[in-house]
Amino acid sequence: MSGFIDPTRETFGDFRRLPEEGPIHMLNLVRLREDAAYPDGRKASGAEAYAAYGRESGPVFRRVGGRIAWSGDFRLMLIGPSDERWDRCFIAEYPSGAAFVEMVKDPEYQKAVVHRQAAVLDSRLIRLSPRPSGAGFGE
Repeated sequence: MSGFIDPTRETFGDFRRLPEEGPIHMLNLVRLREDAAYPDGRKASGAEAYAAYGRESGPVFRRVGGRIAWSGDFRLMLIGPSDERWDRCFIAEYPSGAAFVEMVKDPEYQKAVVHRQAAVLDSRLIRLSPRPSGAGFGE
């Protein structure tokens, strides 16, 4: 099975066509490869390659106004496929959808994303519109 690594052109176009609504949250669920799959054959673990992605893309992420709004360690799939697990779970916040687009189009980010592509076996990236935090849900 081939995992989900990058957005399709069509889906990225849909992302760009969404109306601007202020800050956005991007839910990231990432499953890493045991061994990174670099096109040039260099050797690294998936975790090492993903760490390199974080180091190299971080300055661009922060420059466009990004921050990590939430991060956690996966423990158990309570509802969902029992064999599904995620190695990295976090929510990145951007000031706008345009800021996210600016990041992914940045030449420095495009160099760094090679590490993500080598590291990731499967992932989910879900754009969310943040709502106020509080005690309730379902309203």
